[in-house]
Amino acid sequence: MIDLTDTPAGVLLPVQAQPKAKKNAVVGVHDGRLKVAVTQAPEKGKANDAILKLLGKSLGLKRSQLELVSGETSSKKVLRVTGIDADQLRDRIDRLSGAGP
Repeated sequence: MIDLTDTPAGVLLPVQAQPKAKKNAVVGVHDGRLKVAVTQAPEKGKANDAILKLLGKSLGLKRSQLELVSGETSSKKVLRVTGIDADQLRDRIDRLSGAGP
């Protein structure tokens, strides 16, 4: 299960990044984090941009609703998601991973 945190500024979503993967995909859950694989290399923020784009598309969110708040150079990242609450975000993640109803 993913450790989502509801804050007044938005929902904090922990992400485990896997840069230089074979394909772009939301892989599942790893150690309480949403695991996201992207083909981009982790240089000059390219992998971070790819992660934000992929998650926006996969979760039905606008790019402007996603913001990297920590872990810019780490594989363990935290994103802020706005315009949606933690329950709605969890539902979308569950549907994405096939764990939902």
